[in-house]
Amino acid sequence: MAAILAFAGSNSSTSINFRLVKHTVSLVQRHDIQILNMTGYPFPMYSEDDEKQKGYSNSLVELKNEIAKSQGLILSVNEHNGNPSAYFKNVLDWLSRLDIKFLEGTKVLLMSTSGGKRGAIGSLGVIEKMLPRFGAEIVATFSLPSFYDNFSDKGGILDESLSEAH
Repeated sequence: MAAILAFAGSNSSTSINFRLVKHTVSLVQRHDIQILNMTGYPFPMYSEDDEKQKGYSNSLVELKNEIAKSQGLILSVNEHNGNPSAYFKNVLDWLSRLDIKFLEGTKVLLMSTSGGKRGAIGSLGVIEKMLPRFGAEIVATFSLPSFYDNFSDKGGILDESLSEAH
């Protein structure tokens, strides 16, 4: 049984990526899964001056420790203007300052979704290239396009071919 940490790279209380994460977790069996809601992890924008003057927040250290305890991540990233959100990029910046290899030996299921037809694939591509620099092993990727047409909280992924790919 593997310890898996699951979260979305969004701090929005209405995150569709978090809804996709929760659905994905509901399909996983025989593993110990912890879901994090990132709305509980506020971080200031990374600043070298803040790092020197204030150090690292307790919530940042807690997040790094939760990641370190897991063998795998289920992560779904949102997209702003074709790139990862400033929030998630900031989380990665802070974590990498604690330990550049904070994902060493961690297997990652990387996902994305959006209301649009591209399913946040731009953000997914950026993060797919970035995470291995921190030690992650991307084992699979999945993008769900047109979230509001293809997903239901009760039925999950509605499109059969997308559901099978997921």
